[in-house]
Amino acid sequence: MVIRWARLQPTIWTAVITLIACLTVAHAEGRDAAKPSEFVLLAQIVLLIAVGRGLGELMQRIGQPSVIGELLGGLLLGPSLFGWLWPSAQGVIFPSSGEQKALLDGIAQFGILLLLLLTGMETDLKLVRKVGRAAVTISIAGIAVPFVCGFALGEFLPQDLLPHPEARLIASLFLGTALSISSVKIVAVVVREMNFMRRNVGQIIVASAILDDTIGWIIIAMIFSLASHGRLDLASVAQALFGTLAFLAVSFTIGRRLVFRLIRWANDALVSSAAVITVILLLMSVMAMITHLIGVNTVLGAFVAGMLVGESPILTRQIDERLRGLISSLFMPVFFGLAGLSADLTVLKDPSLLRLTAALVLIASVGKFGGAFVGGALGGLSRRESYALASGMNARGSTEVIIATIGLSMGVLSQTMFSMIVTMAILTTMAMPPMLRAALARLPLGEEEKERLAREEFEERGFVANLERLLLAVDESANAIFAAHLAGLLAGGRGLPITVLHVGARARLQEKKRASAESHEAAIISAARTSAEVEPDGGGRVEVLSRAQEKTAEEAIAEEAKKGFDLLVVGMDKVAGGDGGFDRQIDDLTSGFDGPLAIVAAKGIHRKEPTARARKILVPVSGSNVSRRGAEVAIALARLSPEPLQVVYVSTTRDRGARRSSASMSLAREEAILKDMAANAARYDVHVGTTLRANTAPEVAILQEISASGADLVVVGVDRIRGDSLNFGSVAAAVLGKSTASVLLVSDGEVRPKT
Repeated sequence: MVIRWARLQPTIWTAVITLIACLTVAHAEGRDAAKPSEFVLLAQIVLLIAVGRGLGELMQRIGQPSVIGELLGGLLLGPSLFGWLWPSAQGVIFPSSGEQKALLDGIAQFGILLLLLLTGMETDLKLVRKVGRAAVTISIAGIAVPFVCGFALGEFLPQDLLPHPEARLIASLFLGTALSISSVKIVAVVVREMNFMRRNVGQIIVASAILDDTIGWIIIAMIFSLASHGRLDLASVAQALFGTLAFLAVSFTIGRRLVFRLIRWANDALVSSAAVITVILLLMSVMAMITHLIGVNTVLGAFVAGMLVGESPILTRQIDERLRGLISSLFMPVFFGLAGLSADLTVLKDPSLLRLTAALVLIASVGKFGGAFVGGALGGLSRRESYALASGMNARGSTEVIIATIGLSMGVLSQTMFSMIVTMAILTTMAMPPMLRAALARLPLGEEEKERLAREEFEERGFVANLERLLLAVDESANAIFAAHLAGLLAGGRGLPITVLHVGARARLQEKKRASAESHEAAIISAARTSAEVEPDGGGRVEVLSRAQEKTAEEAIAEEAKKGFDLLVVGMDKVAGGDGGFDRQIDDLTSGFDGPLAIVAAKGIHRKEPTARARKILVPVSGSNVSRRGAEVAIALARLSPEPLQVVYVSTTRDRGARRSSASMSLAREEAILKDMAANAARYDVHVGTTLRANTAPEVAILQEISASGADLVVVGVDRIRGDSLNFGSVAAAVLGKSTASVLLVSDGEVRPKT
């Protein structure tokens, strides 16, 4: 398939290029060549997208990053091939000067900002903090060694390769930076494809590349300021340095909270489907303009904006995919294609330039490989791990091309040097994937790493670990405070935002409403902070947004449900109805929400002290998916309790039938379920006590175990059954009505038919 596709693509591309070239030349004959043409601009974009994306597809099929194909597409359409074969047509489609070129350059310049925004969104600062010392050591050594090599090379370059020989210092600094930086995007893609993203060495590789990128962009910003003055002006450099440090300090303190609140406001308050993307693009543009005003390059502002956006707790996968799709399908092929167009590889036919390019590639590779290897050894990595690290850090990829393009636009690099650096970026990037794959394949897996990977795999498939934001529907009751307490415990460990929606009689008493809302928020934040202190990677302070609705409960929840909540937690004064089901108000609340539900019923101590921490938590399991979901929630809550989590196995009707037909087989299954449950809890250092009550009706078994264990809270995973009112089945109804312990019923978003 790959061979057939590779044979077919050149024919398609040749036909496309020839057709568009003929149309463009014919169009050019009938217009004033001095005026920009929309037709020519569209022809340029069509060619760059078609050829770049096509070659990118081919590169991916042979195990290379798609950005290589987009760069090669630009090279094929530029003077390196198309201009050599048909210079007149190439000159018409891609004019080298004038207003026509400015149109495409404008798109490409905005594309640079979007690419840096995307790179920043992929930057995981938590990962950098996690690997800590090793990543810092590797990054410093991996930057210092190639930087010195690149600077030395710049000092010995022939004068005819420098656009401004009198500013050799700036060119040398720029070349040193260009050789020292890695492409975090390429590194992350290859590590992810190898399923090594969560391995220890994979995390160190990506974290080191992130630090490389961040430090590199700061250095580039300094050089840009230096180049704009044309000389070593210590005052301007100091201004740019302190301005950059101040910008970073404000961005990662006040700016982080501001960005999160703006994204949340756009998601919750604006009705347009693209509102959040609009806000993200505006944030990127404003921060880019701020960095320009303080005297550094706009790319730093876009990169930092991407990091802040990526840390937003409610950056939903849908928003991420939409933004990524726009950048990948339009701006990436246009920008990298234009970078390829700017490079003229025909200059390499000069033997001296070819040798110099080979020396550039060698110095860049040896310097980066050696620096990263030494940094890995100093950071405590083994020889094999250091070799894998050095192999991964050697890829320049898209980052190198962006830097080279900036250098060309700044006048620091000549056209020939630009072509040499693009060649180096392509060769080092193409060499990295096979080297890294070979190095990673030989790395053994330690016991500690096995346990961590098993836990992360469990979380990836789980429910609690994938929550992004919670909706809490409450009235003015004690049960509402208890529901807020449980929601805070679930959200606090990862810093998830919570929206508190006040419904019921609260709207009639404004003063009481404010006092009660403050009480709820205080309970939630207090519980969340406690959770964050216990959680090693806790998210810290929980953002709480409190709303009071004048609408009916059903309308209020339905309106909020459109904003992308993962779980609705309901805490109302009256829970159970007279017919064994739920109270009518809870029916109304939940009818407008199709996602997972958590219904809270405070009893016993939690009626008197709603924020009292549950000392003993009980969870029934049966091996079903819904019981696993309840068990996940119970484990998350039990992390904060000094008492062991009580687990009771209860059988369904089907299980009891199977027991009569094969008692020994059924017993083995029940013990395996309890053992699996204990293993899942142990991943979070939660101790469990297990009980087997397979010969008793489920509701009876649960109630008996509540009494025997002295549990304060029972967490039950339940099915949501189709019907005119909210229905979790007879077992849930019996436990809710007869339990002496507080009850938390957790269902997924599916509605199952009655059986």
